[in-house]
Amino acid sequence: MFYYFILPLKEYLSFLRLFQYITFRSAYAALTALILVLIFGKFVIKWLHMIKFREEIRELGPKSHAAKAGTPTMGGILILGSIIISVLLWGNFTCHYLWIILGATVFLGALGFIDDYIKAVKKRKDGMPARGKFFFQILIATAVALLVYLFPSSKDHASNLFVPFMNGALVDLGWLAVVFWVIVIVGSSNAVNLTDGLDGLAIGSVVIVAISLGIMTYLSGHVKIANYLRIPYISDGAELTVFVSALIGASVGFLWFNSNPATVFMGDTGSLALGGIIGIIAIMIKKEIFLFIVGGVFVIECLSVIIQVLWYKMTKKRVFKMAPIHHHFELSGWSEQKVVVRMWILGGILAILGLSSLKIL
Repeated sequence: MFYYFILPLKEYLSFLRLFQYITFRSAYAALTALILVLIFGKFVIKWLHMIKFREEIRELGPKSHAAKAGTPTMGGILILGSIIISVLLWGNFTCHYLWIILGATVFLGALGFIDDYIKAVKKRKDGMPARGKFFFQILIATAVALLVYLFPSSKDHASNLFVPFMNGALVDLGWLAVVFWVIVIVGSSNAVNLTDGLDGLAIGSVVIVAISLGIMTYLSGHVKIANYLRIPYISDGAELTVFVSALIGASVGFLWFNSNPATVFMGDTGSLALGGIIGIIAIMIKKEIFLFIVGGVFVIECLSVIIQVLWYKMTKKRVFKMAPIHHHFELSGWSEQKVVVRMWILGGILAILGLSSLKIL
């Protein structure tokens, strides 16, 4: 909005030229989203209390989690609402990727909202049937993947797969890219959802991944920098930095309320959407495998559940004391805060590892 209404005034007030710079708009997108969350956080939490949208704690979980029962959930509406408002204010909507990712944010958030509503209001602890939720995730991811495939920002790299630490594309996936992207989006969405089990764990990890992706969106959107670093140039990539910055700001703001002891949980409204968002950003800038590295915490959490389920079906025995793996560490004697901080440290190490792939060859 500011881009269209304020930038034309630069002819009269030269300092308004700042609004044409992505770095300026990205910084204020982050600040706007952060302030919105901090200002409206208490009101949203009170509202969630009032309408009794409260968390149900699994009986089989760690005993220390019993005190969390009754904590408001569905705080994801605070995160997503702040992101959307901030991007609408600071984004340049000649970038069609912004329209795609905003649409995906709304639809994934709505899917998570329905799941949270069923849990909180209908008192069905499992929420939506797993098959139904998975079907709609695939449906949304397929729509996004097709739009990115049919209307790429860079036709030179439309369906190419790039691998960190390797120069050039590994392979052109062709139409199979759509299938691969759906797997990335759905997998990322569910991985963040599974990670959201301890105060601050998921949202803190999202911040680390988002910072890594934000660096990449900015670098990928500048032809000279992209060519120098030998990464694919994505013409609309830089504008995605505004969205990622809003995501970082909103997530940091939410961490204020979600840090231990949490006064609100993001619920599926937040986790399904945030996971899908980082997956979509990764496919838009051709950083799918990069996401696998910097989002390693989410990968580990997801794999721990898959391993636990498959091994139990085959042997009737468990690999971990409880899955996802953060609960295994809790049951092994680690405090909740220690698990969260150590996971953040691991996430930071993986982010550095991923970013170190730049210009390494």
